[in-house]
Amino acid sequence: MSDIKSNTFSIPKVYNQKSVEDKWYQHWLDNGYFHAKINPEKVPFTIVIPPPNITGMLTMGHVLNNTMQDILIRKARMEGKEACWFPGTDHASIATENKVVKMLTEKGFSKEEVGREEFLKYSWEWKMKYGGIIIQQLKKLGGSCDWNRERFTMDDDYTLAVQEVFVRLYHKGLIYRGYRLVNWCPISKSAISDEEVIHREIQGKLWYFRYPIVDSETYVVVATTRPETMLGDTAVAVNPDDDRFKSLIGKMVKLPLAGRDIPIIPDNYVDPEFGTGCVKVTPAHDPNDFEVGERHNLEFINIMNADASLNENVPVRYRTLSREEARRLVVADLEAIGLLEKVEDYTNKVGYSDRGNVPIEYFMSNQWFLKMSDLAKPAMEAVRSGKINFYPDYWVKTYYHWMKNIKDWCISRQLWWGHRIPVWTHNKTGELHVSVDPPDDEKNWTQEPDVLDTWASSWLWPFAIQGWPEKSKELGYFYPTDVLVTGPDIIFFWVARMIMASYEFLGEIPFREVYFTSILRDNQGRKFSKSLGNSPDPFDLFEQYGTDAVRFGIMLMAPQGLDVLFSNERLEVGRNFMNKLWNATRFLLMNTDDVAPKFLNDIDVEQFELSDRWILSRMNQTINKIESYYTSFRFNEIAKQIYDFTWSDFCDWYVEIIKSRLYGDEEEAKVQVFTIAVHVVKTILKLLHPYAPFITEELWHRIHDACPRLAEDESADIITAPWPAMEESFISDITENEMNLLQKVVTGIRTVRSTMNVPPGKKCNLIVRADSRDMDFINSHARTICLLSKVEGINGGSDIQQPSHSATVIVEKMELFIPLEGLIDIEKEKQRLWGEVERLEEKLERVRKKLKNKNFITKAPDEVVEKEHRKLDDITQTLTKLKLNYEMLL
Repeated sequence: MSDIKSNTFSIPKVYNQKSVEDKWYQHWLDNGYFHAKINPEKVPFTIVIPPPNITGMLTMGHVLNNTMQDILIRKARMEGKEACWFPGTDHASIATENKVVKMLTEKGFSKEEVGREEFLKYSWEWKMKYGGIIIQQLKKLGGSCDWNRERFTMDDDYTLAVQEVFVRLYHKGLIYRGYRLVNWCPISKSAISDEEVIHREIQGKLWYFRYPIVDSETYVVVATTRPETMLGDTAVAVNPDDDRFKSLIGKMVKLPLAGRDIPIIPDNYVDPEFGTGCVKVTPAHDPNDFEVGERHNLEFINIMNADASLNENVPVRYRTLSREEARRLVVADLEAIGLLEKVEDYTNKVGYSDRGNVPIEYFMSNQWFLKMSDLAKPAMEAVRSGKINFYPDYWVKTYYHWMKNIKDWCISRQLWWGHRIPVWTHNKTGELHVSVDPPDDEKNWTQEPDVLDTWASSWLWPFAIQGWPEKSKELGYFYPTDVLVTGPDIIFFWVARMIMASYEFLGEIPFREVYFTSILRDNQGRKFSKSLGNSPDPFDLFEQYGTDAVRFGIMLMAPQGLDVLFSNERLEVGRNFMNKLWNATRFLLMNTDDVAPKFLNDIDVEQFELSDRWILSRMNQTINKIESYYTSFRFNEIAKQIYDFTWSDFCDWYVEIIKSRLYGDEEEAKVQVFTIAVHVVKTILKLLHPYAPFITEELWHRIHDACPRLAEDESADIITAPWPAMEESFISDITENEMNLLQKVVTGIRTVRSTMNVPPGKKCNLIVRADSRDMDFINSHARTICLLSKVEGINGGSDIQQPSHSATVIVEKMELFIPLEGLIDIEKEKQRLWGEVERLEEKLERVRKKLKNKNFITKAPDEVVEKEHRKLDDITQTLTKLKLNYEMLL
């Protein structure tokens, strides 16, 4: 009785992802495949997800990053490892607080009006309603995370870990409070990290002001892009080696409008070539000026309120004005008293608050800081020694540079949503209580109002999600994690800090390897961004192409170390590839009648034909290459290997070659070739599964439904099927060389038929001039040559003459002649070819004239000139081929 349900089994002609994706994802969840357990019999493989913000929605960046993680986890699961992908979300202090503030504003309330306790209630409500959206979207992507282990950075146990870290570092003397210059967002009224500052190129002005020298009729001229900050100037600096100003060092200038006398000081920071060579120094509002101020013990005058309006430290006339209003008034007032020298257009890079979307201020305020230099040392050594490896490795240099120049970290934020700093101040004595537990008599103490920087919680992510500070069994089994996949833009803010935290609190690395993803750009080379509106919605793409096609397509376009130039064409390639695989599998399952396939080991290798030996050699070569690419995280190369082997080797060659045996009468040959073909398809499905989980699971079940015997010793679901192992015994260079020669013969004949416009339905004859050894090769593969090249008969020998009006193909030492008489109208084809030659020669002449035109060469854009050069090359090559074809017909 047959294992093939030839009469009842059917597979749809067209792959419909909508009926497949949700079905299999739920099936995997129902069977607990994503959930990992502590199993001493298995090797653990762990990845922690870079926790997306609860305010976030799935972007193409998430698709790229999380597809890579899912690929690694699915492969590890198939390799028999205890694969655990820890998911979760980040509370995202500023982003979430902004959302809640906006929501309250729409209701007619302000943050301050509702108060802290009520505001936090609103924040938790917002989180419960919207915070899980991106998690559901990751599931739609196919992410096989261990959802039982989903964590949130403000879960109770995680919050305890964050507080414990603060307390330990404080008592170790690494955390301190200081009055320092920080990035300040006037919208959130909080310090923000460097990562939250976006620099934009702004077309502005450069104003030149005269500062009168005290007891003199002369003045110095300074230039600034921020006139309003001059009200906080406490010095004018010159380069000590600048001969123009050496005599002025030590003298005082009268600060206009403010009426204060400030010194002229020498400092090597000043570039004599920039501006006038005299620089106004505002230590409280510029990071470079801050350092100058510290070197010279200058006064630090903060002239800004928290909302960036001007405060009581400026003359009454300017108080409460916004930065922009003060700027206009200062310029007008200086011009009115004759101290405006000139104004120039100036292009400047201005730091903007990513969330507030306004220019930041450099602002003096009391903040909590963490000393970093000692924490950085073991983290640097971990990368230097190879305990942690970066891919691509050029990021190591960037990492070292930052770590060597590391500065103390401002860890406090003037927000309410987040981890409140566990510090209480005694209301009378000023004594500090730093502990995870509040003081016994809380009414006499006031807790620090600030919360911690979001990064000051997420730097604990790899171990805080596993129960630390308790010595959990999970930490002992799943830690250190294996791979971190993340963007290079947070190498300092997250990656480096996680390494530091892991060494400080666990004494070991947090992960062994870090893969930095590429930057996604559109086809114009612009980075994907909300403001440009050039980033497609992933769900539109899932709907249009299918999730598997999007996953596979984006991997194809993501070479390691290079930016990803996104294109819908690659997604088309992905969709076409899924359809090709579907159709090839459908062909095998629907075009066999009463054939009982066996396992590969059950058939006689000695009976294999060249094509059988070749496809198994190519398959095992592919497995070997894929494995080597996995070790270096070359995701696009893996995708290409799977694509090329499936589409070219298997579908275009092997499936075409075996049709004669599948349709033949020899039962044993049919069983043999069907067994090999199905074995290859199942191997392809396994290799492809991490990239395209849905279609591979569907086809895996389709094959087992059609061939129940093949399911006996296999995993019921491909998600847990064993990863393909290379079988070296099948690899043969001799076989591949022989097949390569056969392919050259077939391709050569096909090319002639195509270029000479031979009708597809007409068969041709093949005349071969070759020695006896090559003729034996041709004759032994005559069936395949005839089948694939539409050849009716083959004749040949070492002394055979070339027939008239025949096309010639040279394959190594063989000469292949295809007589054209009877296949095509020779005279008509000669006319067509020559007409095409004349048309292209005219076109070629026009291109040559254009490229000789100096006006065109000098004025046209480089890409247009390059396009014309390519056109010249293409036309020249086409003409050469056409003339050769014409000569064949003479």
